[in-house]
Amino acid sequence: MNKVLSETMAPADEKRVVMQLAALAQSSRLRIFRELIKVFDVGSGTRGLAAGELASRMQMPAPTLSFHLKELTRAGLVSSQRQGRSVIYRVSGENIRALIDFMLKDCCTQCC
Repeated sequence: MNKVLSETMAPADEKRVVMQLAALAQSSRLRIFRELIKVFDVGSGTRGLAAGELASRMQMPAPTLSFHLKELTRAGLVSSQRQGRSVIYRVSGENIRALIDFMLKDCCTQCC
């Protein structure tokens, strides 16, 4: 690893980023994440999709969707909240911003 990068990258940051990028490196999870981004409200961060609606949009069986949402949640890219009988999933704007900031600050210092 580049000496300059290793000095600025905390091990915890590196582990978090690797987990997040690994979660997105699977095509179904990337499609789910992109679908949730489409409905994300940047101002409030409150918009999301119910699991059933998301399964319908993705044309994916509920157990398969649940598996992928669990991985995205574990990586901190997606969060869930129960609303009545539904579970609403939304992207974690704060964690996505942190990932992008990390990539731009520590990975692109030579080119940007």
